[in-house]
Amino acid sequence: MSSVALNKNSDHRDLVVGHIAVHHVIAPMSDEEFIEFCTHNSDLQIEQDKHGNIIIMSPVSMNTGNREGEILVELGIWNRKTKLGLIFSPSTLFVLPDGEKRMPDGAWVSNQKIALLTDEERRKFARLVPDFIVELKSPSDHPADLDRKIRDVWIANGVRMAWFIDPDEQISKIYLADGSIEIFKGFDKVLSGGDVLPGFEFHLSVLLT
Repeated sequence: MSSVALNKNSDHRDLVVGHIAVHHVIAPMSDEEFIEFCTHNSDLQIEQDKHGNIIIMSPVSMNTGNREGEILVELGIWNRKTKLGLIFSPSTLFVLPDGEKRMPDGAWVSNQKIALLTDEERRKFARLVPDFIVELKSPSDHPADLDRKIRDVWIANGVRMAWFIDPDEQISKIYLADGSIEIFKGFDKVLSGGDVLPGFEFHLSVLLT
């Protein structure tokens, strides 16, 4: 069992685990401090996990950027036809219920959730859970890390459907809220939006260019 005591003279903490004490551990940023940090570093893409760790996202390669764009174009065309919600770019930060602050490579949110937000809330970071997200593996990503992120961050916080796409191995996965995972091998396949994105189909062959 561990206990955490606030150091009265600073923003540091003393962490006591059993009989071992670690002194002057830096306290995680508050939500307000994180927002200020992002504002002062607007040229960076910054995430924060539920433990308070700050994650600086690296720029993506030309191929990865093009593939992200192709996915968003197809999702945008479908969304303009159906008018069922809003799509969001990879630079959109979502503040999730467990404290995770994350940016997927693409996201979609239903009109029902958008309608619950005030105009003021829409001018800030998105404090809601997307209905759908997609994570596209870049050369610097490890598949196991993205798999864990999708399951433990996105699905755990209530995302209804998530896609993982690995262009290197040409493997794709669809994760659903019930914990099921469907795996597709080869980019000759078509991913379906199912009940979350009704009528949406994405031909993976688009990513072969």
